[in-house]
Amino acid sequence: MSQPTIESILNEKRLFEPPADFAADARIKSMAEYQALYDKAAADPAGFWAELAEQELHWFKKWDTVLDWQPPFAKWFSGGKLNISYNCLDRHLTTWRRNKAALIWEGEPGDSRTLTYAELHREVCQMANVLKDLGVKKGDRVGLYMPMIPEAAIAMLACARIGAPHTVVFGGFSADALRDRLNDAEAKLVITADGGFRKDKVIPLKAAVDQALENNAVPSVENVLVVERTKSGVPMVAGRDHWWHDLQPTASGNCPAEEMDAEDMLFILYTSGTTGKPKGVVHTTGGYNLYTHMTFQWTFDHKDTDVYWCTADVGWITGHSYIVYGPLSNGATSLMYEGVPRPSNPGCFWDVVEKYGVNIFYTAPTAIRAFMKMGEAEPKARDLSSLRILGTVGEPINPEAWVWYQQVIGGGNCPIVDTWWQTETGGFMLTPLPGATPTKPGSATKPFPGIIADVVDLDGNPVGDNEGGYLVIKHPWPSMMRTVYGNEERFRRTYWEHIPPKDGQYLYFAGDGARRDEDGYFWVMGRVDDVLSVSGHRLGTMEIESALVSHPAVAEAAVVGRKNEITGEEVFAFVTLESHHQPSDELKDELKQHVIKEIGIIARPADIRFADSLPKTRSGKIIRRFLRNLASGEDIVGDATTMEDQSVLDKLRQGA
Repeated sequence: MSQPTIESILNEKRLFEPPADFAADARIKSMAEYQALYDKAAADPAGFWAELAEQELHWFKKWDTVLDWQPPFAKWFSGGKLNISYNCLDRHLTTWRRNKAALIWEGEPGDSRTLTYAELHREVCQMANVLKDLGVKKGDRVGLYMPMIPEAAIAMLACARIGAPHTVVFGGFSADALRDRLNDAEAKLVITADGGFRKDKVIPLKAAVDQALENNAVPSVENVLVVERTKSGVPMVAGRDHWWHDLQPTASGNCPAEEMDAEDMLFILYTSGTTGKPKGVVHTTGGYNLYTHMTFQWTFDHKDTDVYWCTADVGWITGHSYIVYGPLSNGATSLMYEGVPRPSNPGCFWDVVEKYGVNIFYTAPTAIRAFMKMGEAEPKARDLSSLRILGTVGEPINPEAWVWYQQVIGGGNCPIVDTWWQTETGGFMLTPLPGATPTKPGSATKPFPGIIADVVDLDGNPVGDNEGGYLVIKHPWPSMMRTVYGNEERFRRTYWEHIPPKDGQYLYFAGDGARRDEDGYFWVMGRVDDVLSVSGHRLGTMEIESALVSHPAVAEAAVVGRKNEITGEEVFAFVTLESHHQPSDELKDELKQHVIKEIGIIARPADIRFADSLPKTRSGKIIRRFLRNLASGEDIVGDATTMEDQSVLDKLRQGA
């Protein structure tokens, strides 16, 4: 169950054709149809997206310009007026979908709820009116820090309805991380819950919000709205805190959708970077609506009778694009699950598939590897025959896990859509289309129509077949991030200047290494910068290092990733201590808890190694490639002549 390596993937030759009966009934039925779409989009990108925008979305007013590209800044459908909440809800109410299930929710303790499109529309309108009553206006930012409950989706759609950009913070982040994000976004209001259920425990969300806001640490926040989920008896601050259930039921169920310009900001979502401060990725309304709509429809071959389940959290881009906006814009039935597999119920995912007759199942390679480790007994004890498409997201999937997923969960009958994309891209960039694309285990296959991808060297020159290089996108697409919130220079530097423009063409650098094989299939090899992927969550090494150094015992820290058969990567930290502190197991535990407090449980180091000093170049730069070798128990590889003190490596080896 190892992670993909260059060697293993180069030797992967298996090819899985779409089942003939599936292809015959699919939206896109063959590679010839895919190629025709791809060629059409490549020949006239603006015309391609304009035609789909007119066919697939509701507009209050048509746009003036399809694409305004002033590298690296793009505007799509400028002057067009629409509302993504309207596209997700209102337009379905005049059709038979009015009484169709929009959201199916399964709570961790076993409670459940189903909301039809009509019911969801009413609750979203009520919450939109609550937000307005609490002083939220168009353009105000709203922070969400919530468990996986229907109110999370309702809150997102309510914000979008009145034009208030939301910034959702994953409920696993600490109070300090929440505070940083709320301050950066200058949030006016926070929506949270008393707590959430996860792995048979109550996660105290309201307590973290209180801690983040204490001593007026986020001065922009005026009100906090609290969902009573766990009935854990949380304190409420008079004048600031309000119960959702006190305000929502009495609010009017009529709230006309605000007419938004296509380029009005829809949300900010923070993602880790190579510096300590997370990046506020800005997505706007029109292009994001169109792209998530089309990628959901084509990649999952969506049919009106499907029950679709994405296991991600709404705190991540996957939850934004493929639990809420993409599915609901298509009138799909989207399932939300509050829980995760746990020792008390390792087969809970398969219980949900069987209970609701899930047809499309979208999860992470981390989860698949965990299922493999548990064995086949749990899935084989359930009826999974309703499944027709399986998807993966978050990181490259190793061929062994891909085949296990296809055979054991899909019974050998379900196409697998292995999707590559990012917070920054908004939607799928590389993906099979299940009725058309022959799949290779471990490959995200080919670009979605309209995406011009390539693998290049650091000078921007395309590399040869099966040669490793940098994955880039060569033309703007509708759901691309518009900027880093409040920091255009960081946007330029991070995404557009790593590889210089080639012949006047700007290249979006994704931060991932890749190769393209002789059939034009892309194989994503993972991050090439100092960002780790732990269970599909991107964590900046600098962010974790900063957390460690903030502890009074730590003088210096270096963080690297170490392969883990379940989580993909795990955090491994090398730490030098202040002179008056001594290494101990107790201090290791204390530092791990300190990182949890500063960032959250997802950033907890799996191991910490104390060192007298760290390997550095003569200019003082830490040589992380040596630390990666040490963390993995490998021989030191590479030229060490630039090291300031080569004895450091010997001491680190001895301390292994």
